[in-house]
Amino acid sequence: MDDEEALRRYGLHPAAADLDEIRELLRRETASERRAQGDGDTELMKLFCVQLFNCGDLEDALLVWDAKSAGFDAACSIDIQLLLGRGLEAVKAHLATRSAPSAAAALHRLRELERDGEFEDFSVREHSAFYDSYYGDR
Repeated sequence: MDDEEALRRYGLHPAAADLDEIRELLRRETASERRAQGDGDTELMKLFCVQLFNCGDLEDALLVWDAKSAGFDAACSIDIQLLLGRGLEAVKAHLATRSAPSAAAALHRLRELERDGEFEDFSVREHSAFYDSYYGDR
């Protein structure tokens, strides 16, 4: 599957019934990218992260973080804002309750970027609209 097929199959705002499949596909691509840079399709990973962002489930923040941290190309392709489908404060609060080292790393990075003003004008709705436009122009 490539990003065009995934976009046709699931859209940018996938149905709840498709979310588990999207998560599993993202896990597979993440594992491939983690094994060897270039083995995962980072554009497809990015699309899966956008789809999960649009559904706003707090549990997906770590899945997106894992994808983003799978390798250099993934880190460049997947915006940190894609962790924030429920908003910055809700995601920080959620990550703070998790014991996984990846949760601590994600929370630390979000706090750093917040201190640097990265999220001053962040809006879930506007970020979603940006990706609607980005993928709609294809």
